[in-house]
Amino acid sequence: MIEPKHPKLSVSRQCKLLELPRASYYRQPKPENDENLELMRVIDETYLAHPFFGSRQMRDWLRLQGYRINRKRVQRLMRQLGLEAIYRKPNTSAPHPEHRVYPYLLKKLVIDRPNQVWASDITYVPIQGGFAYLCAVIDWHTRRVLAWELSNTLDATFCVQAVRRAIAEFGTPEIFNTDQGCQFTSAEFTQPLLAAGVKLSMDGKGRCLDNVFVERLWRTVKYEEIYLKSYTSLIDAHAALAEYFEFYNERRPHSQLGRRPPAHVYRDLIQRKAA
Repeated sequence: MIEPKHPKLSVSRQCKLLELPRASYYRQPKPENDENLELMRVIDETYLAHPFFGSRQMRDWLRLQGYRINRKRVQRLMRQLGLEAIYRKPNTSAPHPEHRVYPYLLKKLVIDRPNQVWASDITYVPIQGGFAYLCAVIDWHTRRVLAWELSNTLDATFCVQAVRRAIAEFGTPEIFNTDQGCQFTSAEFTQPLLAAGVKLSMDGKGRCLDNVFVERLWRTVKYEEIYLKSYTSLIDAHAALAEYFEFYNERRPHSQLGRRPPAHVYRDLIQRKAA
């Protein structure tokens, strides 16, 4: 975190050390009004329960709950949240010409060891007076959250920082899977992984279930932590999420891991492999 009144390091120097663009630090996002913030929270909660809702169904559902809202507004807020209805559809959108999209490598792949496949995604976190974005890196086999970052902007920098932290502590995976978001197709994100010999895998367009374990993580984090709290600031959210992820990794039993916490399973398997 940047300390504006640090006795020895200027803000510029701290940004350089953290590899954070100064523009991202100084940027003050235009706040949404209270009504839109409430709608965004309701839309996000509804999407977790009904991920097949598109903008029309979401509009109709909100109207049944008493909200006066049109489809155009729903579309804008869903775009802001990064939400898209889940259903099979052709890939009709061309990627940015400078951003290569990599094929999905996990179909029918047997994933049976830690560090074989890592995955990452971004989700929305409501904060008093606004919102932030959360990026997490997980180990696919053990569900361990290897690293995470919180940001008030959607540039690629905070995603890159999360990956660097994960690699610094846990090494490199064989495959790294993401969606086709511009943060993950950017050279800033892909080139360091390719240089380290990591194979890149990307979900099909509109197929977030290709990255199902990250989607399940978001559902767990939101119902067990985010929706139970009212974060007053980015710092407040960061502290609360740090405490939750420590609980999730080290103490929360996971039904798919024999009721054991993810970090315990991860460490045991790594130690067994090294023995």
